[in-house]
Amino acid sequence: MTSGSATFAGKIRVRAPAKINLHLSVGAVRRDGYHELVTVFHAVDLCDELTIAHAERHSVRSHPADGVPAGVKNLAGAAARMLARRSGAGGPVAIEISKHIPVAGGMAGGSADAAAALVGCAALWGLDIARGDLAMIAADLGSDVPFALTGGTAVGTGRGELLSPVLARTPLHWVLALAADGLATPVVFAELDRLRAAGDPPRVGSVRDILAALASGEAAAVAAALGNDLQAAAISLQPGLRRTLRAGIAAGALAGVVSGSGPTVALLCFDAESAGGVAAELAGSGTCRAVRVATGPAAGARVVGPH
Repeated sequence: MTSGSATFAGKIRVRAPAKINLHLSVGAVRRDGYHELVTVFHAVDLCDELTIAHAERHSVRSHPADGVPAGVKNLAGAAARMLARRSGAGGPVAIEISKHIPVAGGMAGGSADAAAALVGCAALWGLDIARGDLAMIAADLGSDVPFALTGGTAVGTGRGELLSPVLARTPLHWVLALAADGLATPVVFAELDRLRAAGDPPRVGSVRDILAALASGEAAAVAAALGNDLQAAAISLQPGLRRTLRAGIAAGALAGVVSGSGPTVALLCFDAESAGGVAAELAGSGTCRAVRVATGPAAGARVVGPH
């Protein structure tokens, strides 16, 4: 890694996408404490936007700030400091996060912010650094951060950080039902372990099913192949998610799935018009805090211009 001439002298704006897990198979606990995963990540155009500027000391502020980790616990700040340390270039930055991805919602909002910080700081400091090198740093920050860099649709293995791109032939249209309260990922994994010890809830099928469905370009085929081993645990912790899923189907969605560790429910719709109708009906159902309409696949973390 080398430092080139500064690309942006003042401030820079970066966006990074939320993700949905179209498939999430959870295996045994590894020696490092993580579970072995096979997942299909799908980036959607619900994005956080970061403004990054040179500063006298590192700082991170989020708007709104509810539930967002502050100080050294914020992944965006950690990403900036790690990139400075690994590259030997750059300096303190002030990061402002405009939050749109739900906090503790199973959509990797913190990971998206970390990916945006890596891309933004690299551009702000004029670093000559390949995306592959950024991805190595991203993997050290968190399992979902490498995918937030790449976006699109991809199979993730290991703890989710080992990625293989997937060609998704057509756009997918989603309604996202946001819950009133978040769920902490470690708590959801622990609940899945408890449920399995007590009787092993049904597991999702082969990842080949969702890959074949994506290759077909048929939304109905993708809907039939959606699956998430963590869904049973998320519903166990927040039983109201069952009502949200049922309300989405009743409103006309093709299928629904809890995204990642939840509690956001992702409802796949036939097209954009159908998604608008489902969103309107679900918003009045009383089964969720808010709804968002989104489309995927979306691009990964990217610079969108100077401030």
